[in-house]
Amino acid sequence: MKSIFRILKYIKGYKKEVSLNILFNFLYVIFSLFSFVTLVPFASIMFGLVEAPSVEPTFSLSKDAIIDYVAYWLVYYRDTQGIFKCLFLLSLCFIVFTLLSNLFRYLGFFFLSPIRNGVVKDLRNDLYHKLTILPVSYFSSQRRGDIISRMTSDIGVVEWTVFTCLQMVVKDPIMMILCVIALVMASWKFVLFTLIILPVPLFFIKRIGSLLNKNSMKGQSKNGYLLSFAEEAISMIKVTKSLNAEKIMSDRFYKQNTSYAKTMTKVVSKTELAAPLTEFFSILILALVVVIGGLMVIDGQMHPTILIAFTVLFTRIISPTKELITAYYNFKKGDAAAQRICEILDAEEVVMEKPNAIKDCKFEQEIRFNNVSFHYEGSDKFSIQNLSFSVKKGQKVAIVGASGAGKSTILDLFPRFADPESGNITIDGIDIREFNINSLRSIFGIVTQQSILFNDSIRNNIAFGLDAISEENIIKAAKIANADEFIDTLPDKYDSAIGDNGTLLSGGQKQRLCIARAVVRDPKILLMDEATSAMDTENEHKVSLAIKQAMQGRTMVVVAHRLSTIIDSDVILVMNNGAIVERGTHEELLNKKGYYSKLIKLQKI
Repeated sequence: MKSIFRILKYIKGYKKEVSLNILFNFLYVIFSLFSFVTLVPFASIMFGLVEAPSVEPTFSLSKDAIIDYVAYWLVYYRDTQGIFKCLFLLSLCFIVFTLLSNLFRYLGFFFLSPIRNGVVKDLRNDLYHKLTILPVSYFSSQRRGDIISRMTSDIGVVEWTVFTCLQMVVKDPIMMILCVIALVMASWKFVLFTLIILPVPLFFIKRIGSLLNKNSMKGQSKNGYLLSFAEEAISMIKVTKSLNAEKIMSDRFYKQNTSYAKTMTKVVSKTELAAPLTEFFSILILALVVVIGGLMVIDGQMHPTILIAFTVLFTRIISPTKELITAYYNFKKGDAAAQRICEILDAEEVVMEKPNAIKDCKFEQEIRFNNVSFHYEGSDKFSIQNLSFSVKKGQKVAIVGASGAGKSTILDLFPRFADPESGNITIDGIDIREFNINSLRSIFGIVTQQSILFNDSIRNNIAFGLDAISEENIIKAAKIANADEFIDTLPDKYDSAIGDNGTLLSGGQKQRLCIARAVVRDPKILLMDEATSAMDTENEHKVSLAIKQAMQGRTMVVVAHRLSTIIDSDVILVMNNGAIVERGTHEELLNKKGYYSKLIKLQKI
């Protein structure tokens, strides 16, 4: 239950609402108990079932003295005013107490609402913030659907199974404590008797709760996998249809969905067992109390009013006990979802920012890799090892090599999407870990191999992340990326929607928008990972010329296989198995007739 209690700590931000919730629940319990508990002895006295003392007794705080004192004055009022008037006033008091108890119950729920919704809002904000600061490598080992499931389904489970029970957790213990106090005052022997047999139902309750937590954890994990499977199926719908694999994908989904349904059936069956199990044991104890109490009344060891009051009180305690055990089961179910949420909140932030980080990152001379090594989590092989090179201001540096050589890893290390395990990267002699992360990343413009766009307008995609950008700069960036040609043909021009991840555009058009988005920021360093791979030869040539003209005074690092992209680079780094095996200009590397020369020949073939 550690995870759920950790999430409940968010309540600290709502102290005022919590205080009012507790106050009104306490008042609800007081008026609710008073209206029921006093009804039996009052009625017994009014109808003569209990004899009142003939002389006014001395008032004291003992149980018998209070009963005798109240009985004397009730009988006196009955004899002087008439029984009908007494019953009318008694009924009126009962109605008023019931009205007040229900009013306070509503007010308790009223002040619980901002607590529940506020805590869920704060939790969701913290979870989203955590996801935004986790390293890129974290998402490589996680299913996107499962992450979405934790942000939606798991938080929903926490909200409905935990925070909806907060009213019970506050109200029912107060009700039970006051009832137990009243029961002890009525007959401590009966209370001791119930405590002796109490461990039996508690054993069953705890056993079922453990199984519930285990099945809930399985259910939430399967729900995450199910959502991940659905997300993947939608994104791969073209492949599925082209291979006539609809039935195969449907069968896989049906199998996972059936497994999830079976697990959740077990969860629901165990959750719903709480109420009948509690009620059975409560009625069993009540029956024993009535039998034993009846024998004591017959033998003259107990007054009938005490037995009636005890029975009413015990009956009254059954409902909060049942609700409290149901809340306990819901907490066990919610704890499984809370554990999955806490796994993200506790995920290691590999890329950490120093407390006194340099806020102004400048690039005046060069970026240098000094004996840098890095490998991805779960892999024993280094992606790059003991890598050293420099990128001087204004240079165009190309990185080439076979797939898996470590090219894209180098680009990820520049803006600190990951940190090297050994060695360091410096900007003008300062380790990049000394800089504020946002300031560091602001000097880079990044274009990835896969076009990543948002379901928004062309204008908003180009200006994404910028608070204020002029229309002139947006159009200028589009022209540099050679995107203005197709934008001007669209009905709504720059206000045209592009669909989910740009599905309404061609591959080349999407990539040109990504280039425009990188260029509009006027970055000091442009990182391009196979940025022109999705373009035809004509558009590739146009974009290459436009970028070349715009790169004056700006540095560029490009990962590419296409000869046209790298032929005019100032330095070409040739990589193989995570190491630089050759470096130089295009002509110099061709003259060496080494690894680079072989790559060029293979490309021509």
